Amino acid sequence: MRIVLVEGDITEERVDAVVNAANSSLLGGGGVDGAIHRRGGPEILDECRRLRASHYGGGLPTGKAVATTAGLLPARWVIHTVGPVYSEFEDRSELLASCYRESLRVADDLGARTVSFPAVSAGIYGWPLDDAARIAVRTVAATQTQVAAVRFVLFSPDVYTAFDQALATVR
Repeated sequence: MRIVLVEGDITEERVDAVVNAANSSLLGGGGVDGAIHRRGGPEILDECRRLRASHYGGGLPTGKAVATTAGLLPARWVIHTVGPVYSEFEDRSELLASCYRESLRVADDLGARTVSFPAVSAGIYGWPLDDAARIAVRTVAATQTQVAAVRFVLFSPDVYTAFDQALATVR
């Protein structure tokens, strides 16, 4: 699998699937989640509401992933995953790694060959940037998948630098 880093806007990605750093409600929020819902239009929210009414009445659990249409986005699907909130008192790194593994599993189920990821949990959820990048890159690189190309779409130069340094350690 090829791993590429891009500084930019994940809502502009022309890939099979974009990963949404969602909240457990699946009903939109701030950051990446809000941007995907705004740009993708009401179709995404409609499917999320159907998921909440059927399989995820209590919300999508942390570390899990589920797909919906991409609505008006240039991708085919959105894979929603709920990252953990960082804690100084509890090691939640396995939950963060699970977000990436589960998203790739869902991508395989969909037949997606190209996937774009944001820096899950590295924004408002407070995960230290270097650690979030290390977990993301190592997990993706180690996951057996049919996905041919993963793009980490990073929202600022400091996030890009952290992921670039993490990627250098797995090449």
